[in-house]
Amino acid sequence: MTAYRHLFTPLRVGPLTLANRVVFSAHLTNYAEDGLPSEQHAAYYAARAAGGAGMIITEEHSTHPTDWPYEKLIHGFHAEAIEGYRRITEAVHAHGVPILAQLNHNGGQASSMYSRLPVWAPSAVPDPLFREVPKAIDAAEIAEVVAGYATVAANCVAGGFDGVELQCSHSSIVRGFLSPATNLRTDGYGGPLTHRARLLLELVAAVRAAIGPDRALGVRLCGDELIKGGITLDEAVEVARMVEATGQVDYINTSIGVATSTLYLIEASMAVPAGYALFISNAIRRAVSLPVIGVGRIKDPAQAERALAEGHCDLVGVVRGQIADPDFLAKARAGHASDIRSCLSCNQECVGRMGLNRWLGCIENPRAGREAVPLPMPGRRGRRVLVVGGGPAGLQAAASAARRGHRVTLYERGPATGGQVAEAATVPVRAEFLDVVRNLAAECRRLDVEIRTGQEATVASLAAEQPNVVVLATGARPQPPHWAAGLARVVDVRDVLTGRAAPAGEVLVVDELGFHQATSVAELLADRGCRVRISTPGMVVGQDLGVTLDLETFTVRAEAKGIRQTTDEVVLSAGTAPDGERVELQILTHTTGAMATAQVDWVVCVVHQAPQDELWQALRDAPFEVHRIGDCLAPRRAHAAVIEGHRVGSAL
Repeated sequence: MTAYRHLFTPLRVGPLTLANRVVFSAHLTNYAEDGLPSEQHAAYYAARAAGGAGMIITEEHSTHPTDWPYEKLIHGFHAEAIEGYRRITEAVHAHGVPILAQLNHNGGQASSMYSRLPVWAPSAVPDPLFREVPKAIDAAEIAEVVAGYATVAANCVAGGFDGVELQCSHSSIVRGFLSPATNLRTDGYGGPLTHRARLLLELVAAVRAAIGPDRALGVRLCGDELIKGGITLDEAVEVARMVEATGQVDYINTSIGVATSTLYLIEASMAVPAGYALFISNAIRRAVSLPVIGVGRIKDPAQAERALAEGHCDLVGVVRGQIADPDFLAKARAGHASDIRSCLSCNQECVGRMGLNRWLGCIENPRAGREAVPLPMPGRRGRRVLVVGGGPAGLQAAASAARRGHRVTLYERGPATGGQVAEAATVPVRAEFLDVVRNLAAECRRLDVEIRTGQEATVASLAAEQPNVVVLATGARPQPPHWAAGLARVVDVRDVLTGRAAPAGEVLVVDELGFHQATSVAELLADRGCRVRISTPGMVVGQDLGVTLDLETFTVRAEAKGIRQTTDEVVLSAGTAPDGERVELQILTHTTGAMATAQVDWVVCVVHQAPQDELWQALRDAPFEVHRIGDCLAPRRAHAAVIEGHRVGSAL
């Protein structure tokens, strides 16, 4: 408790008293069903309330039929939403935690695909992401927008919410009005800042009238859009002063960036430093007396405590940290902060799934997004369970089985657990990825899982233990492409990461996976002095980094490190160059059909792996129960390993 003196100090926010300073801020979940709140919403928010969040702010609730930017959005303007609201608020209030609803109209940052109506915005400025020209709304339509906010606010009160927050930041019609980049109007809603802020102030008045004096009202502002001609920090501070001057707002929340141009700084990956956006809350806090929420990839209680102690904010928004571990606050309060399953900021299953129109999950927390689904009924407790493989699949299976009351031993043939994750975390800006296995190994130790490293499991050694169940998580092995046979200087990415190979000079990275493997090893080799080129058959190098919001920051680093990138290329054959040392390759360019010859000192292959399933083949007819999970079943990414480990371990 003494370690977090500021974090666990109560705070008055309008009519509410918060038990601590951590807010589970608004974020998309894709849990809505037919435009209405679901049982999953209630279970999801209740889990974070049970874990000790000081205040919860739900995802956005659309305030008008013209606002339907993505499929699974809550349509708060429908009275039918009230029943779902009550389920959410009752579930959260059962744990003594206040909960607010965020109200929003996305404005021009949207699509007409779902609504089949024109997108509304302050001016007819196309959005760079949705690439749709919006309709510049007139005075009557502005009044309709204001009335819509008031209607949804009243519905939220009827549904039991303790207040509402107006989304005026990264994706909002209000931000569109505030920004000189998207507000080109010449009437009373455009031009000087006082005019551009008019809609916001009208919304504050209308919503306060709808919710009354006994509910909290917050405003979330963008501190800097980080685009040419956009909102700057100085203007954001002035807007904060205007908001406070109304006397009708209880707190100010903060944000950075705009969702369609600088999204990678709204939901920053591990490549961006922790606390990177606290300068915004700091500036606003010095200008107003209202409580201010600070954000910016704050992933552990120590970082949150420091942000408060240094005066950057009065409250701290921790979203991904509480997605990864709903008991984030409870563990910190109990003095067990080291037990927190810390967020990786990998963005694979939270932000990444949203971009693919899927429900929110978490690479580390297999229960995220499935809180409303009960675990399977446990089998007989106390079974003897042997797990082979200490990567994320094996560690998660061991932890889940031990949590269900089984006696678990894990075998890892290497000197330490971690599997391929430990290899992946050795490259630039990816060290935090190691947390996924570090957290799981710590959980296994707390659950008394016996971990035997440096031991190769065999059919005979496993049978000698007389197990009830064997879970195989033996991973995958590199599978060189056909053209690499017999070439010593053509190696796999894992050979480089483990030190089995040390390429030098001119290196070609052949990328067939489109994710971190190629871009990371390219940076590693460039840092070692190599001249690196990445070649891919895809249209973009590292194309899946766009989903996790890593592409922008990688591109900047690649340019600084001299990493060249070529696309639409396929290696057809390779051999030893005439000098007897270099590698000569025949490369086909898809789009032109042109053939080219290239000579390099080394080639690093980033290609699909093969399941390492020999033990499975030998044990599939064993007299005890046998399961295979993770890459041993089919080589994929870490989230699949964790999910399968949990699924098998929980069902034993």
